Amino acid sequence: MENKSNVTTVAQASGVYIRPSWDDYFMEVADAIAKRATCDRGRSGCVIARDKQILVTGYVGSPNGLPHCDEVGHQMKKVIHEDEHISQHCVRTVHAEQNAICQAAKLGISIDGATLYCRMTPCRTCAMLIINCGITRVVCERRYHAGAESEEMFKQVGIELVFKYDETQQYSGQ
Repeated sequence: MENKSNVTTVAQASGVYIRPSWDDYFMEVADAIAKRATCDRGRSGCVIARDKQILVTGYVGSPNGLPHCDEVGHQMKKVIHEDEHISQHCVRTVHAEQNAICQAAKLGISIDGATLYCRMTPCRTCAMLIINCGITRVVCERRYHAGAESEEMFKQVGIELVFKYDETQQYSGQ
């Protein structure tokens, strides 16, 4: 997906309005959805769309009825990687992609053949869910620093993966 911000700026300066592409439109909606997220380490939103129609959305948040990070703080767990470096992850919340998939299941909406829009490369668990749901395309704003395994899985099963910006998402405690 090409970044058209320079084209848009020039067009707006000349008074010509240029509509966003469908990918840009759905990504902007995902960014708006992210404002409902309840973990400040990853205020992410997700949109799942097919045939230019939004099917479901999701954002990062605790399971229904459980406290949110914004209320009681993070629930951090350390992960030891194969190269022996240690990272910390907040496990209090459900990822935006997972919440969107749950919403589809809850409402009985098929997301087979759909496109998923999200902030960064889905984690390994989200990638496996995306594969099994039949989603055929994933559009991310940026890369996830630990997303190589997900990228490889998508490649192996033929899911198209698009990055709006070719850079890694930065966030606190990474």
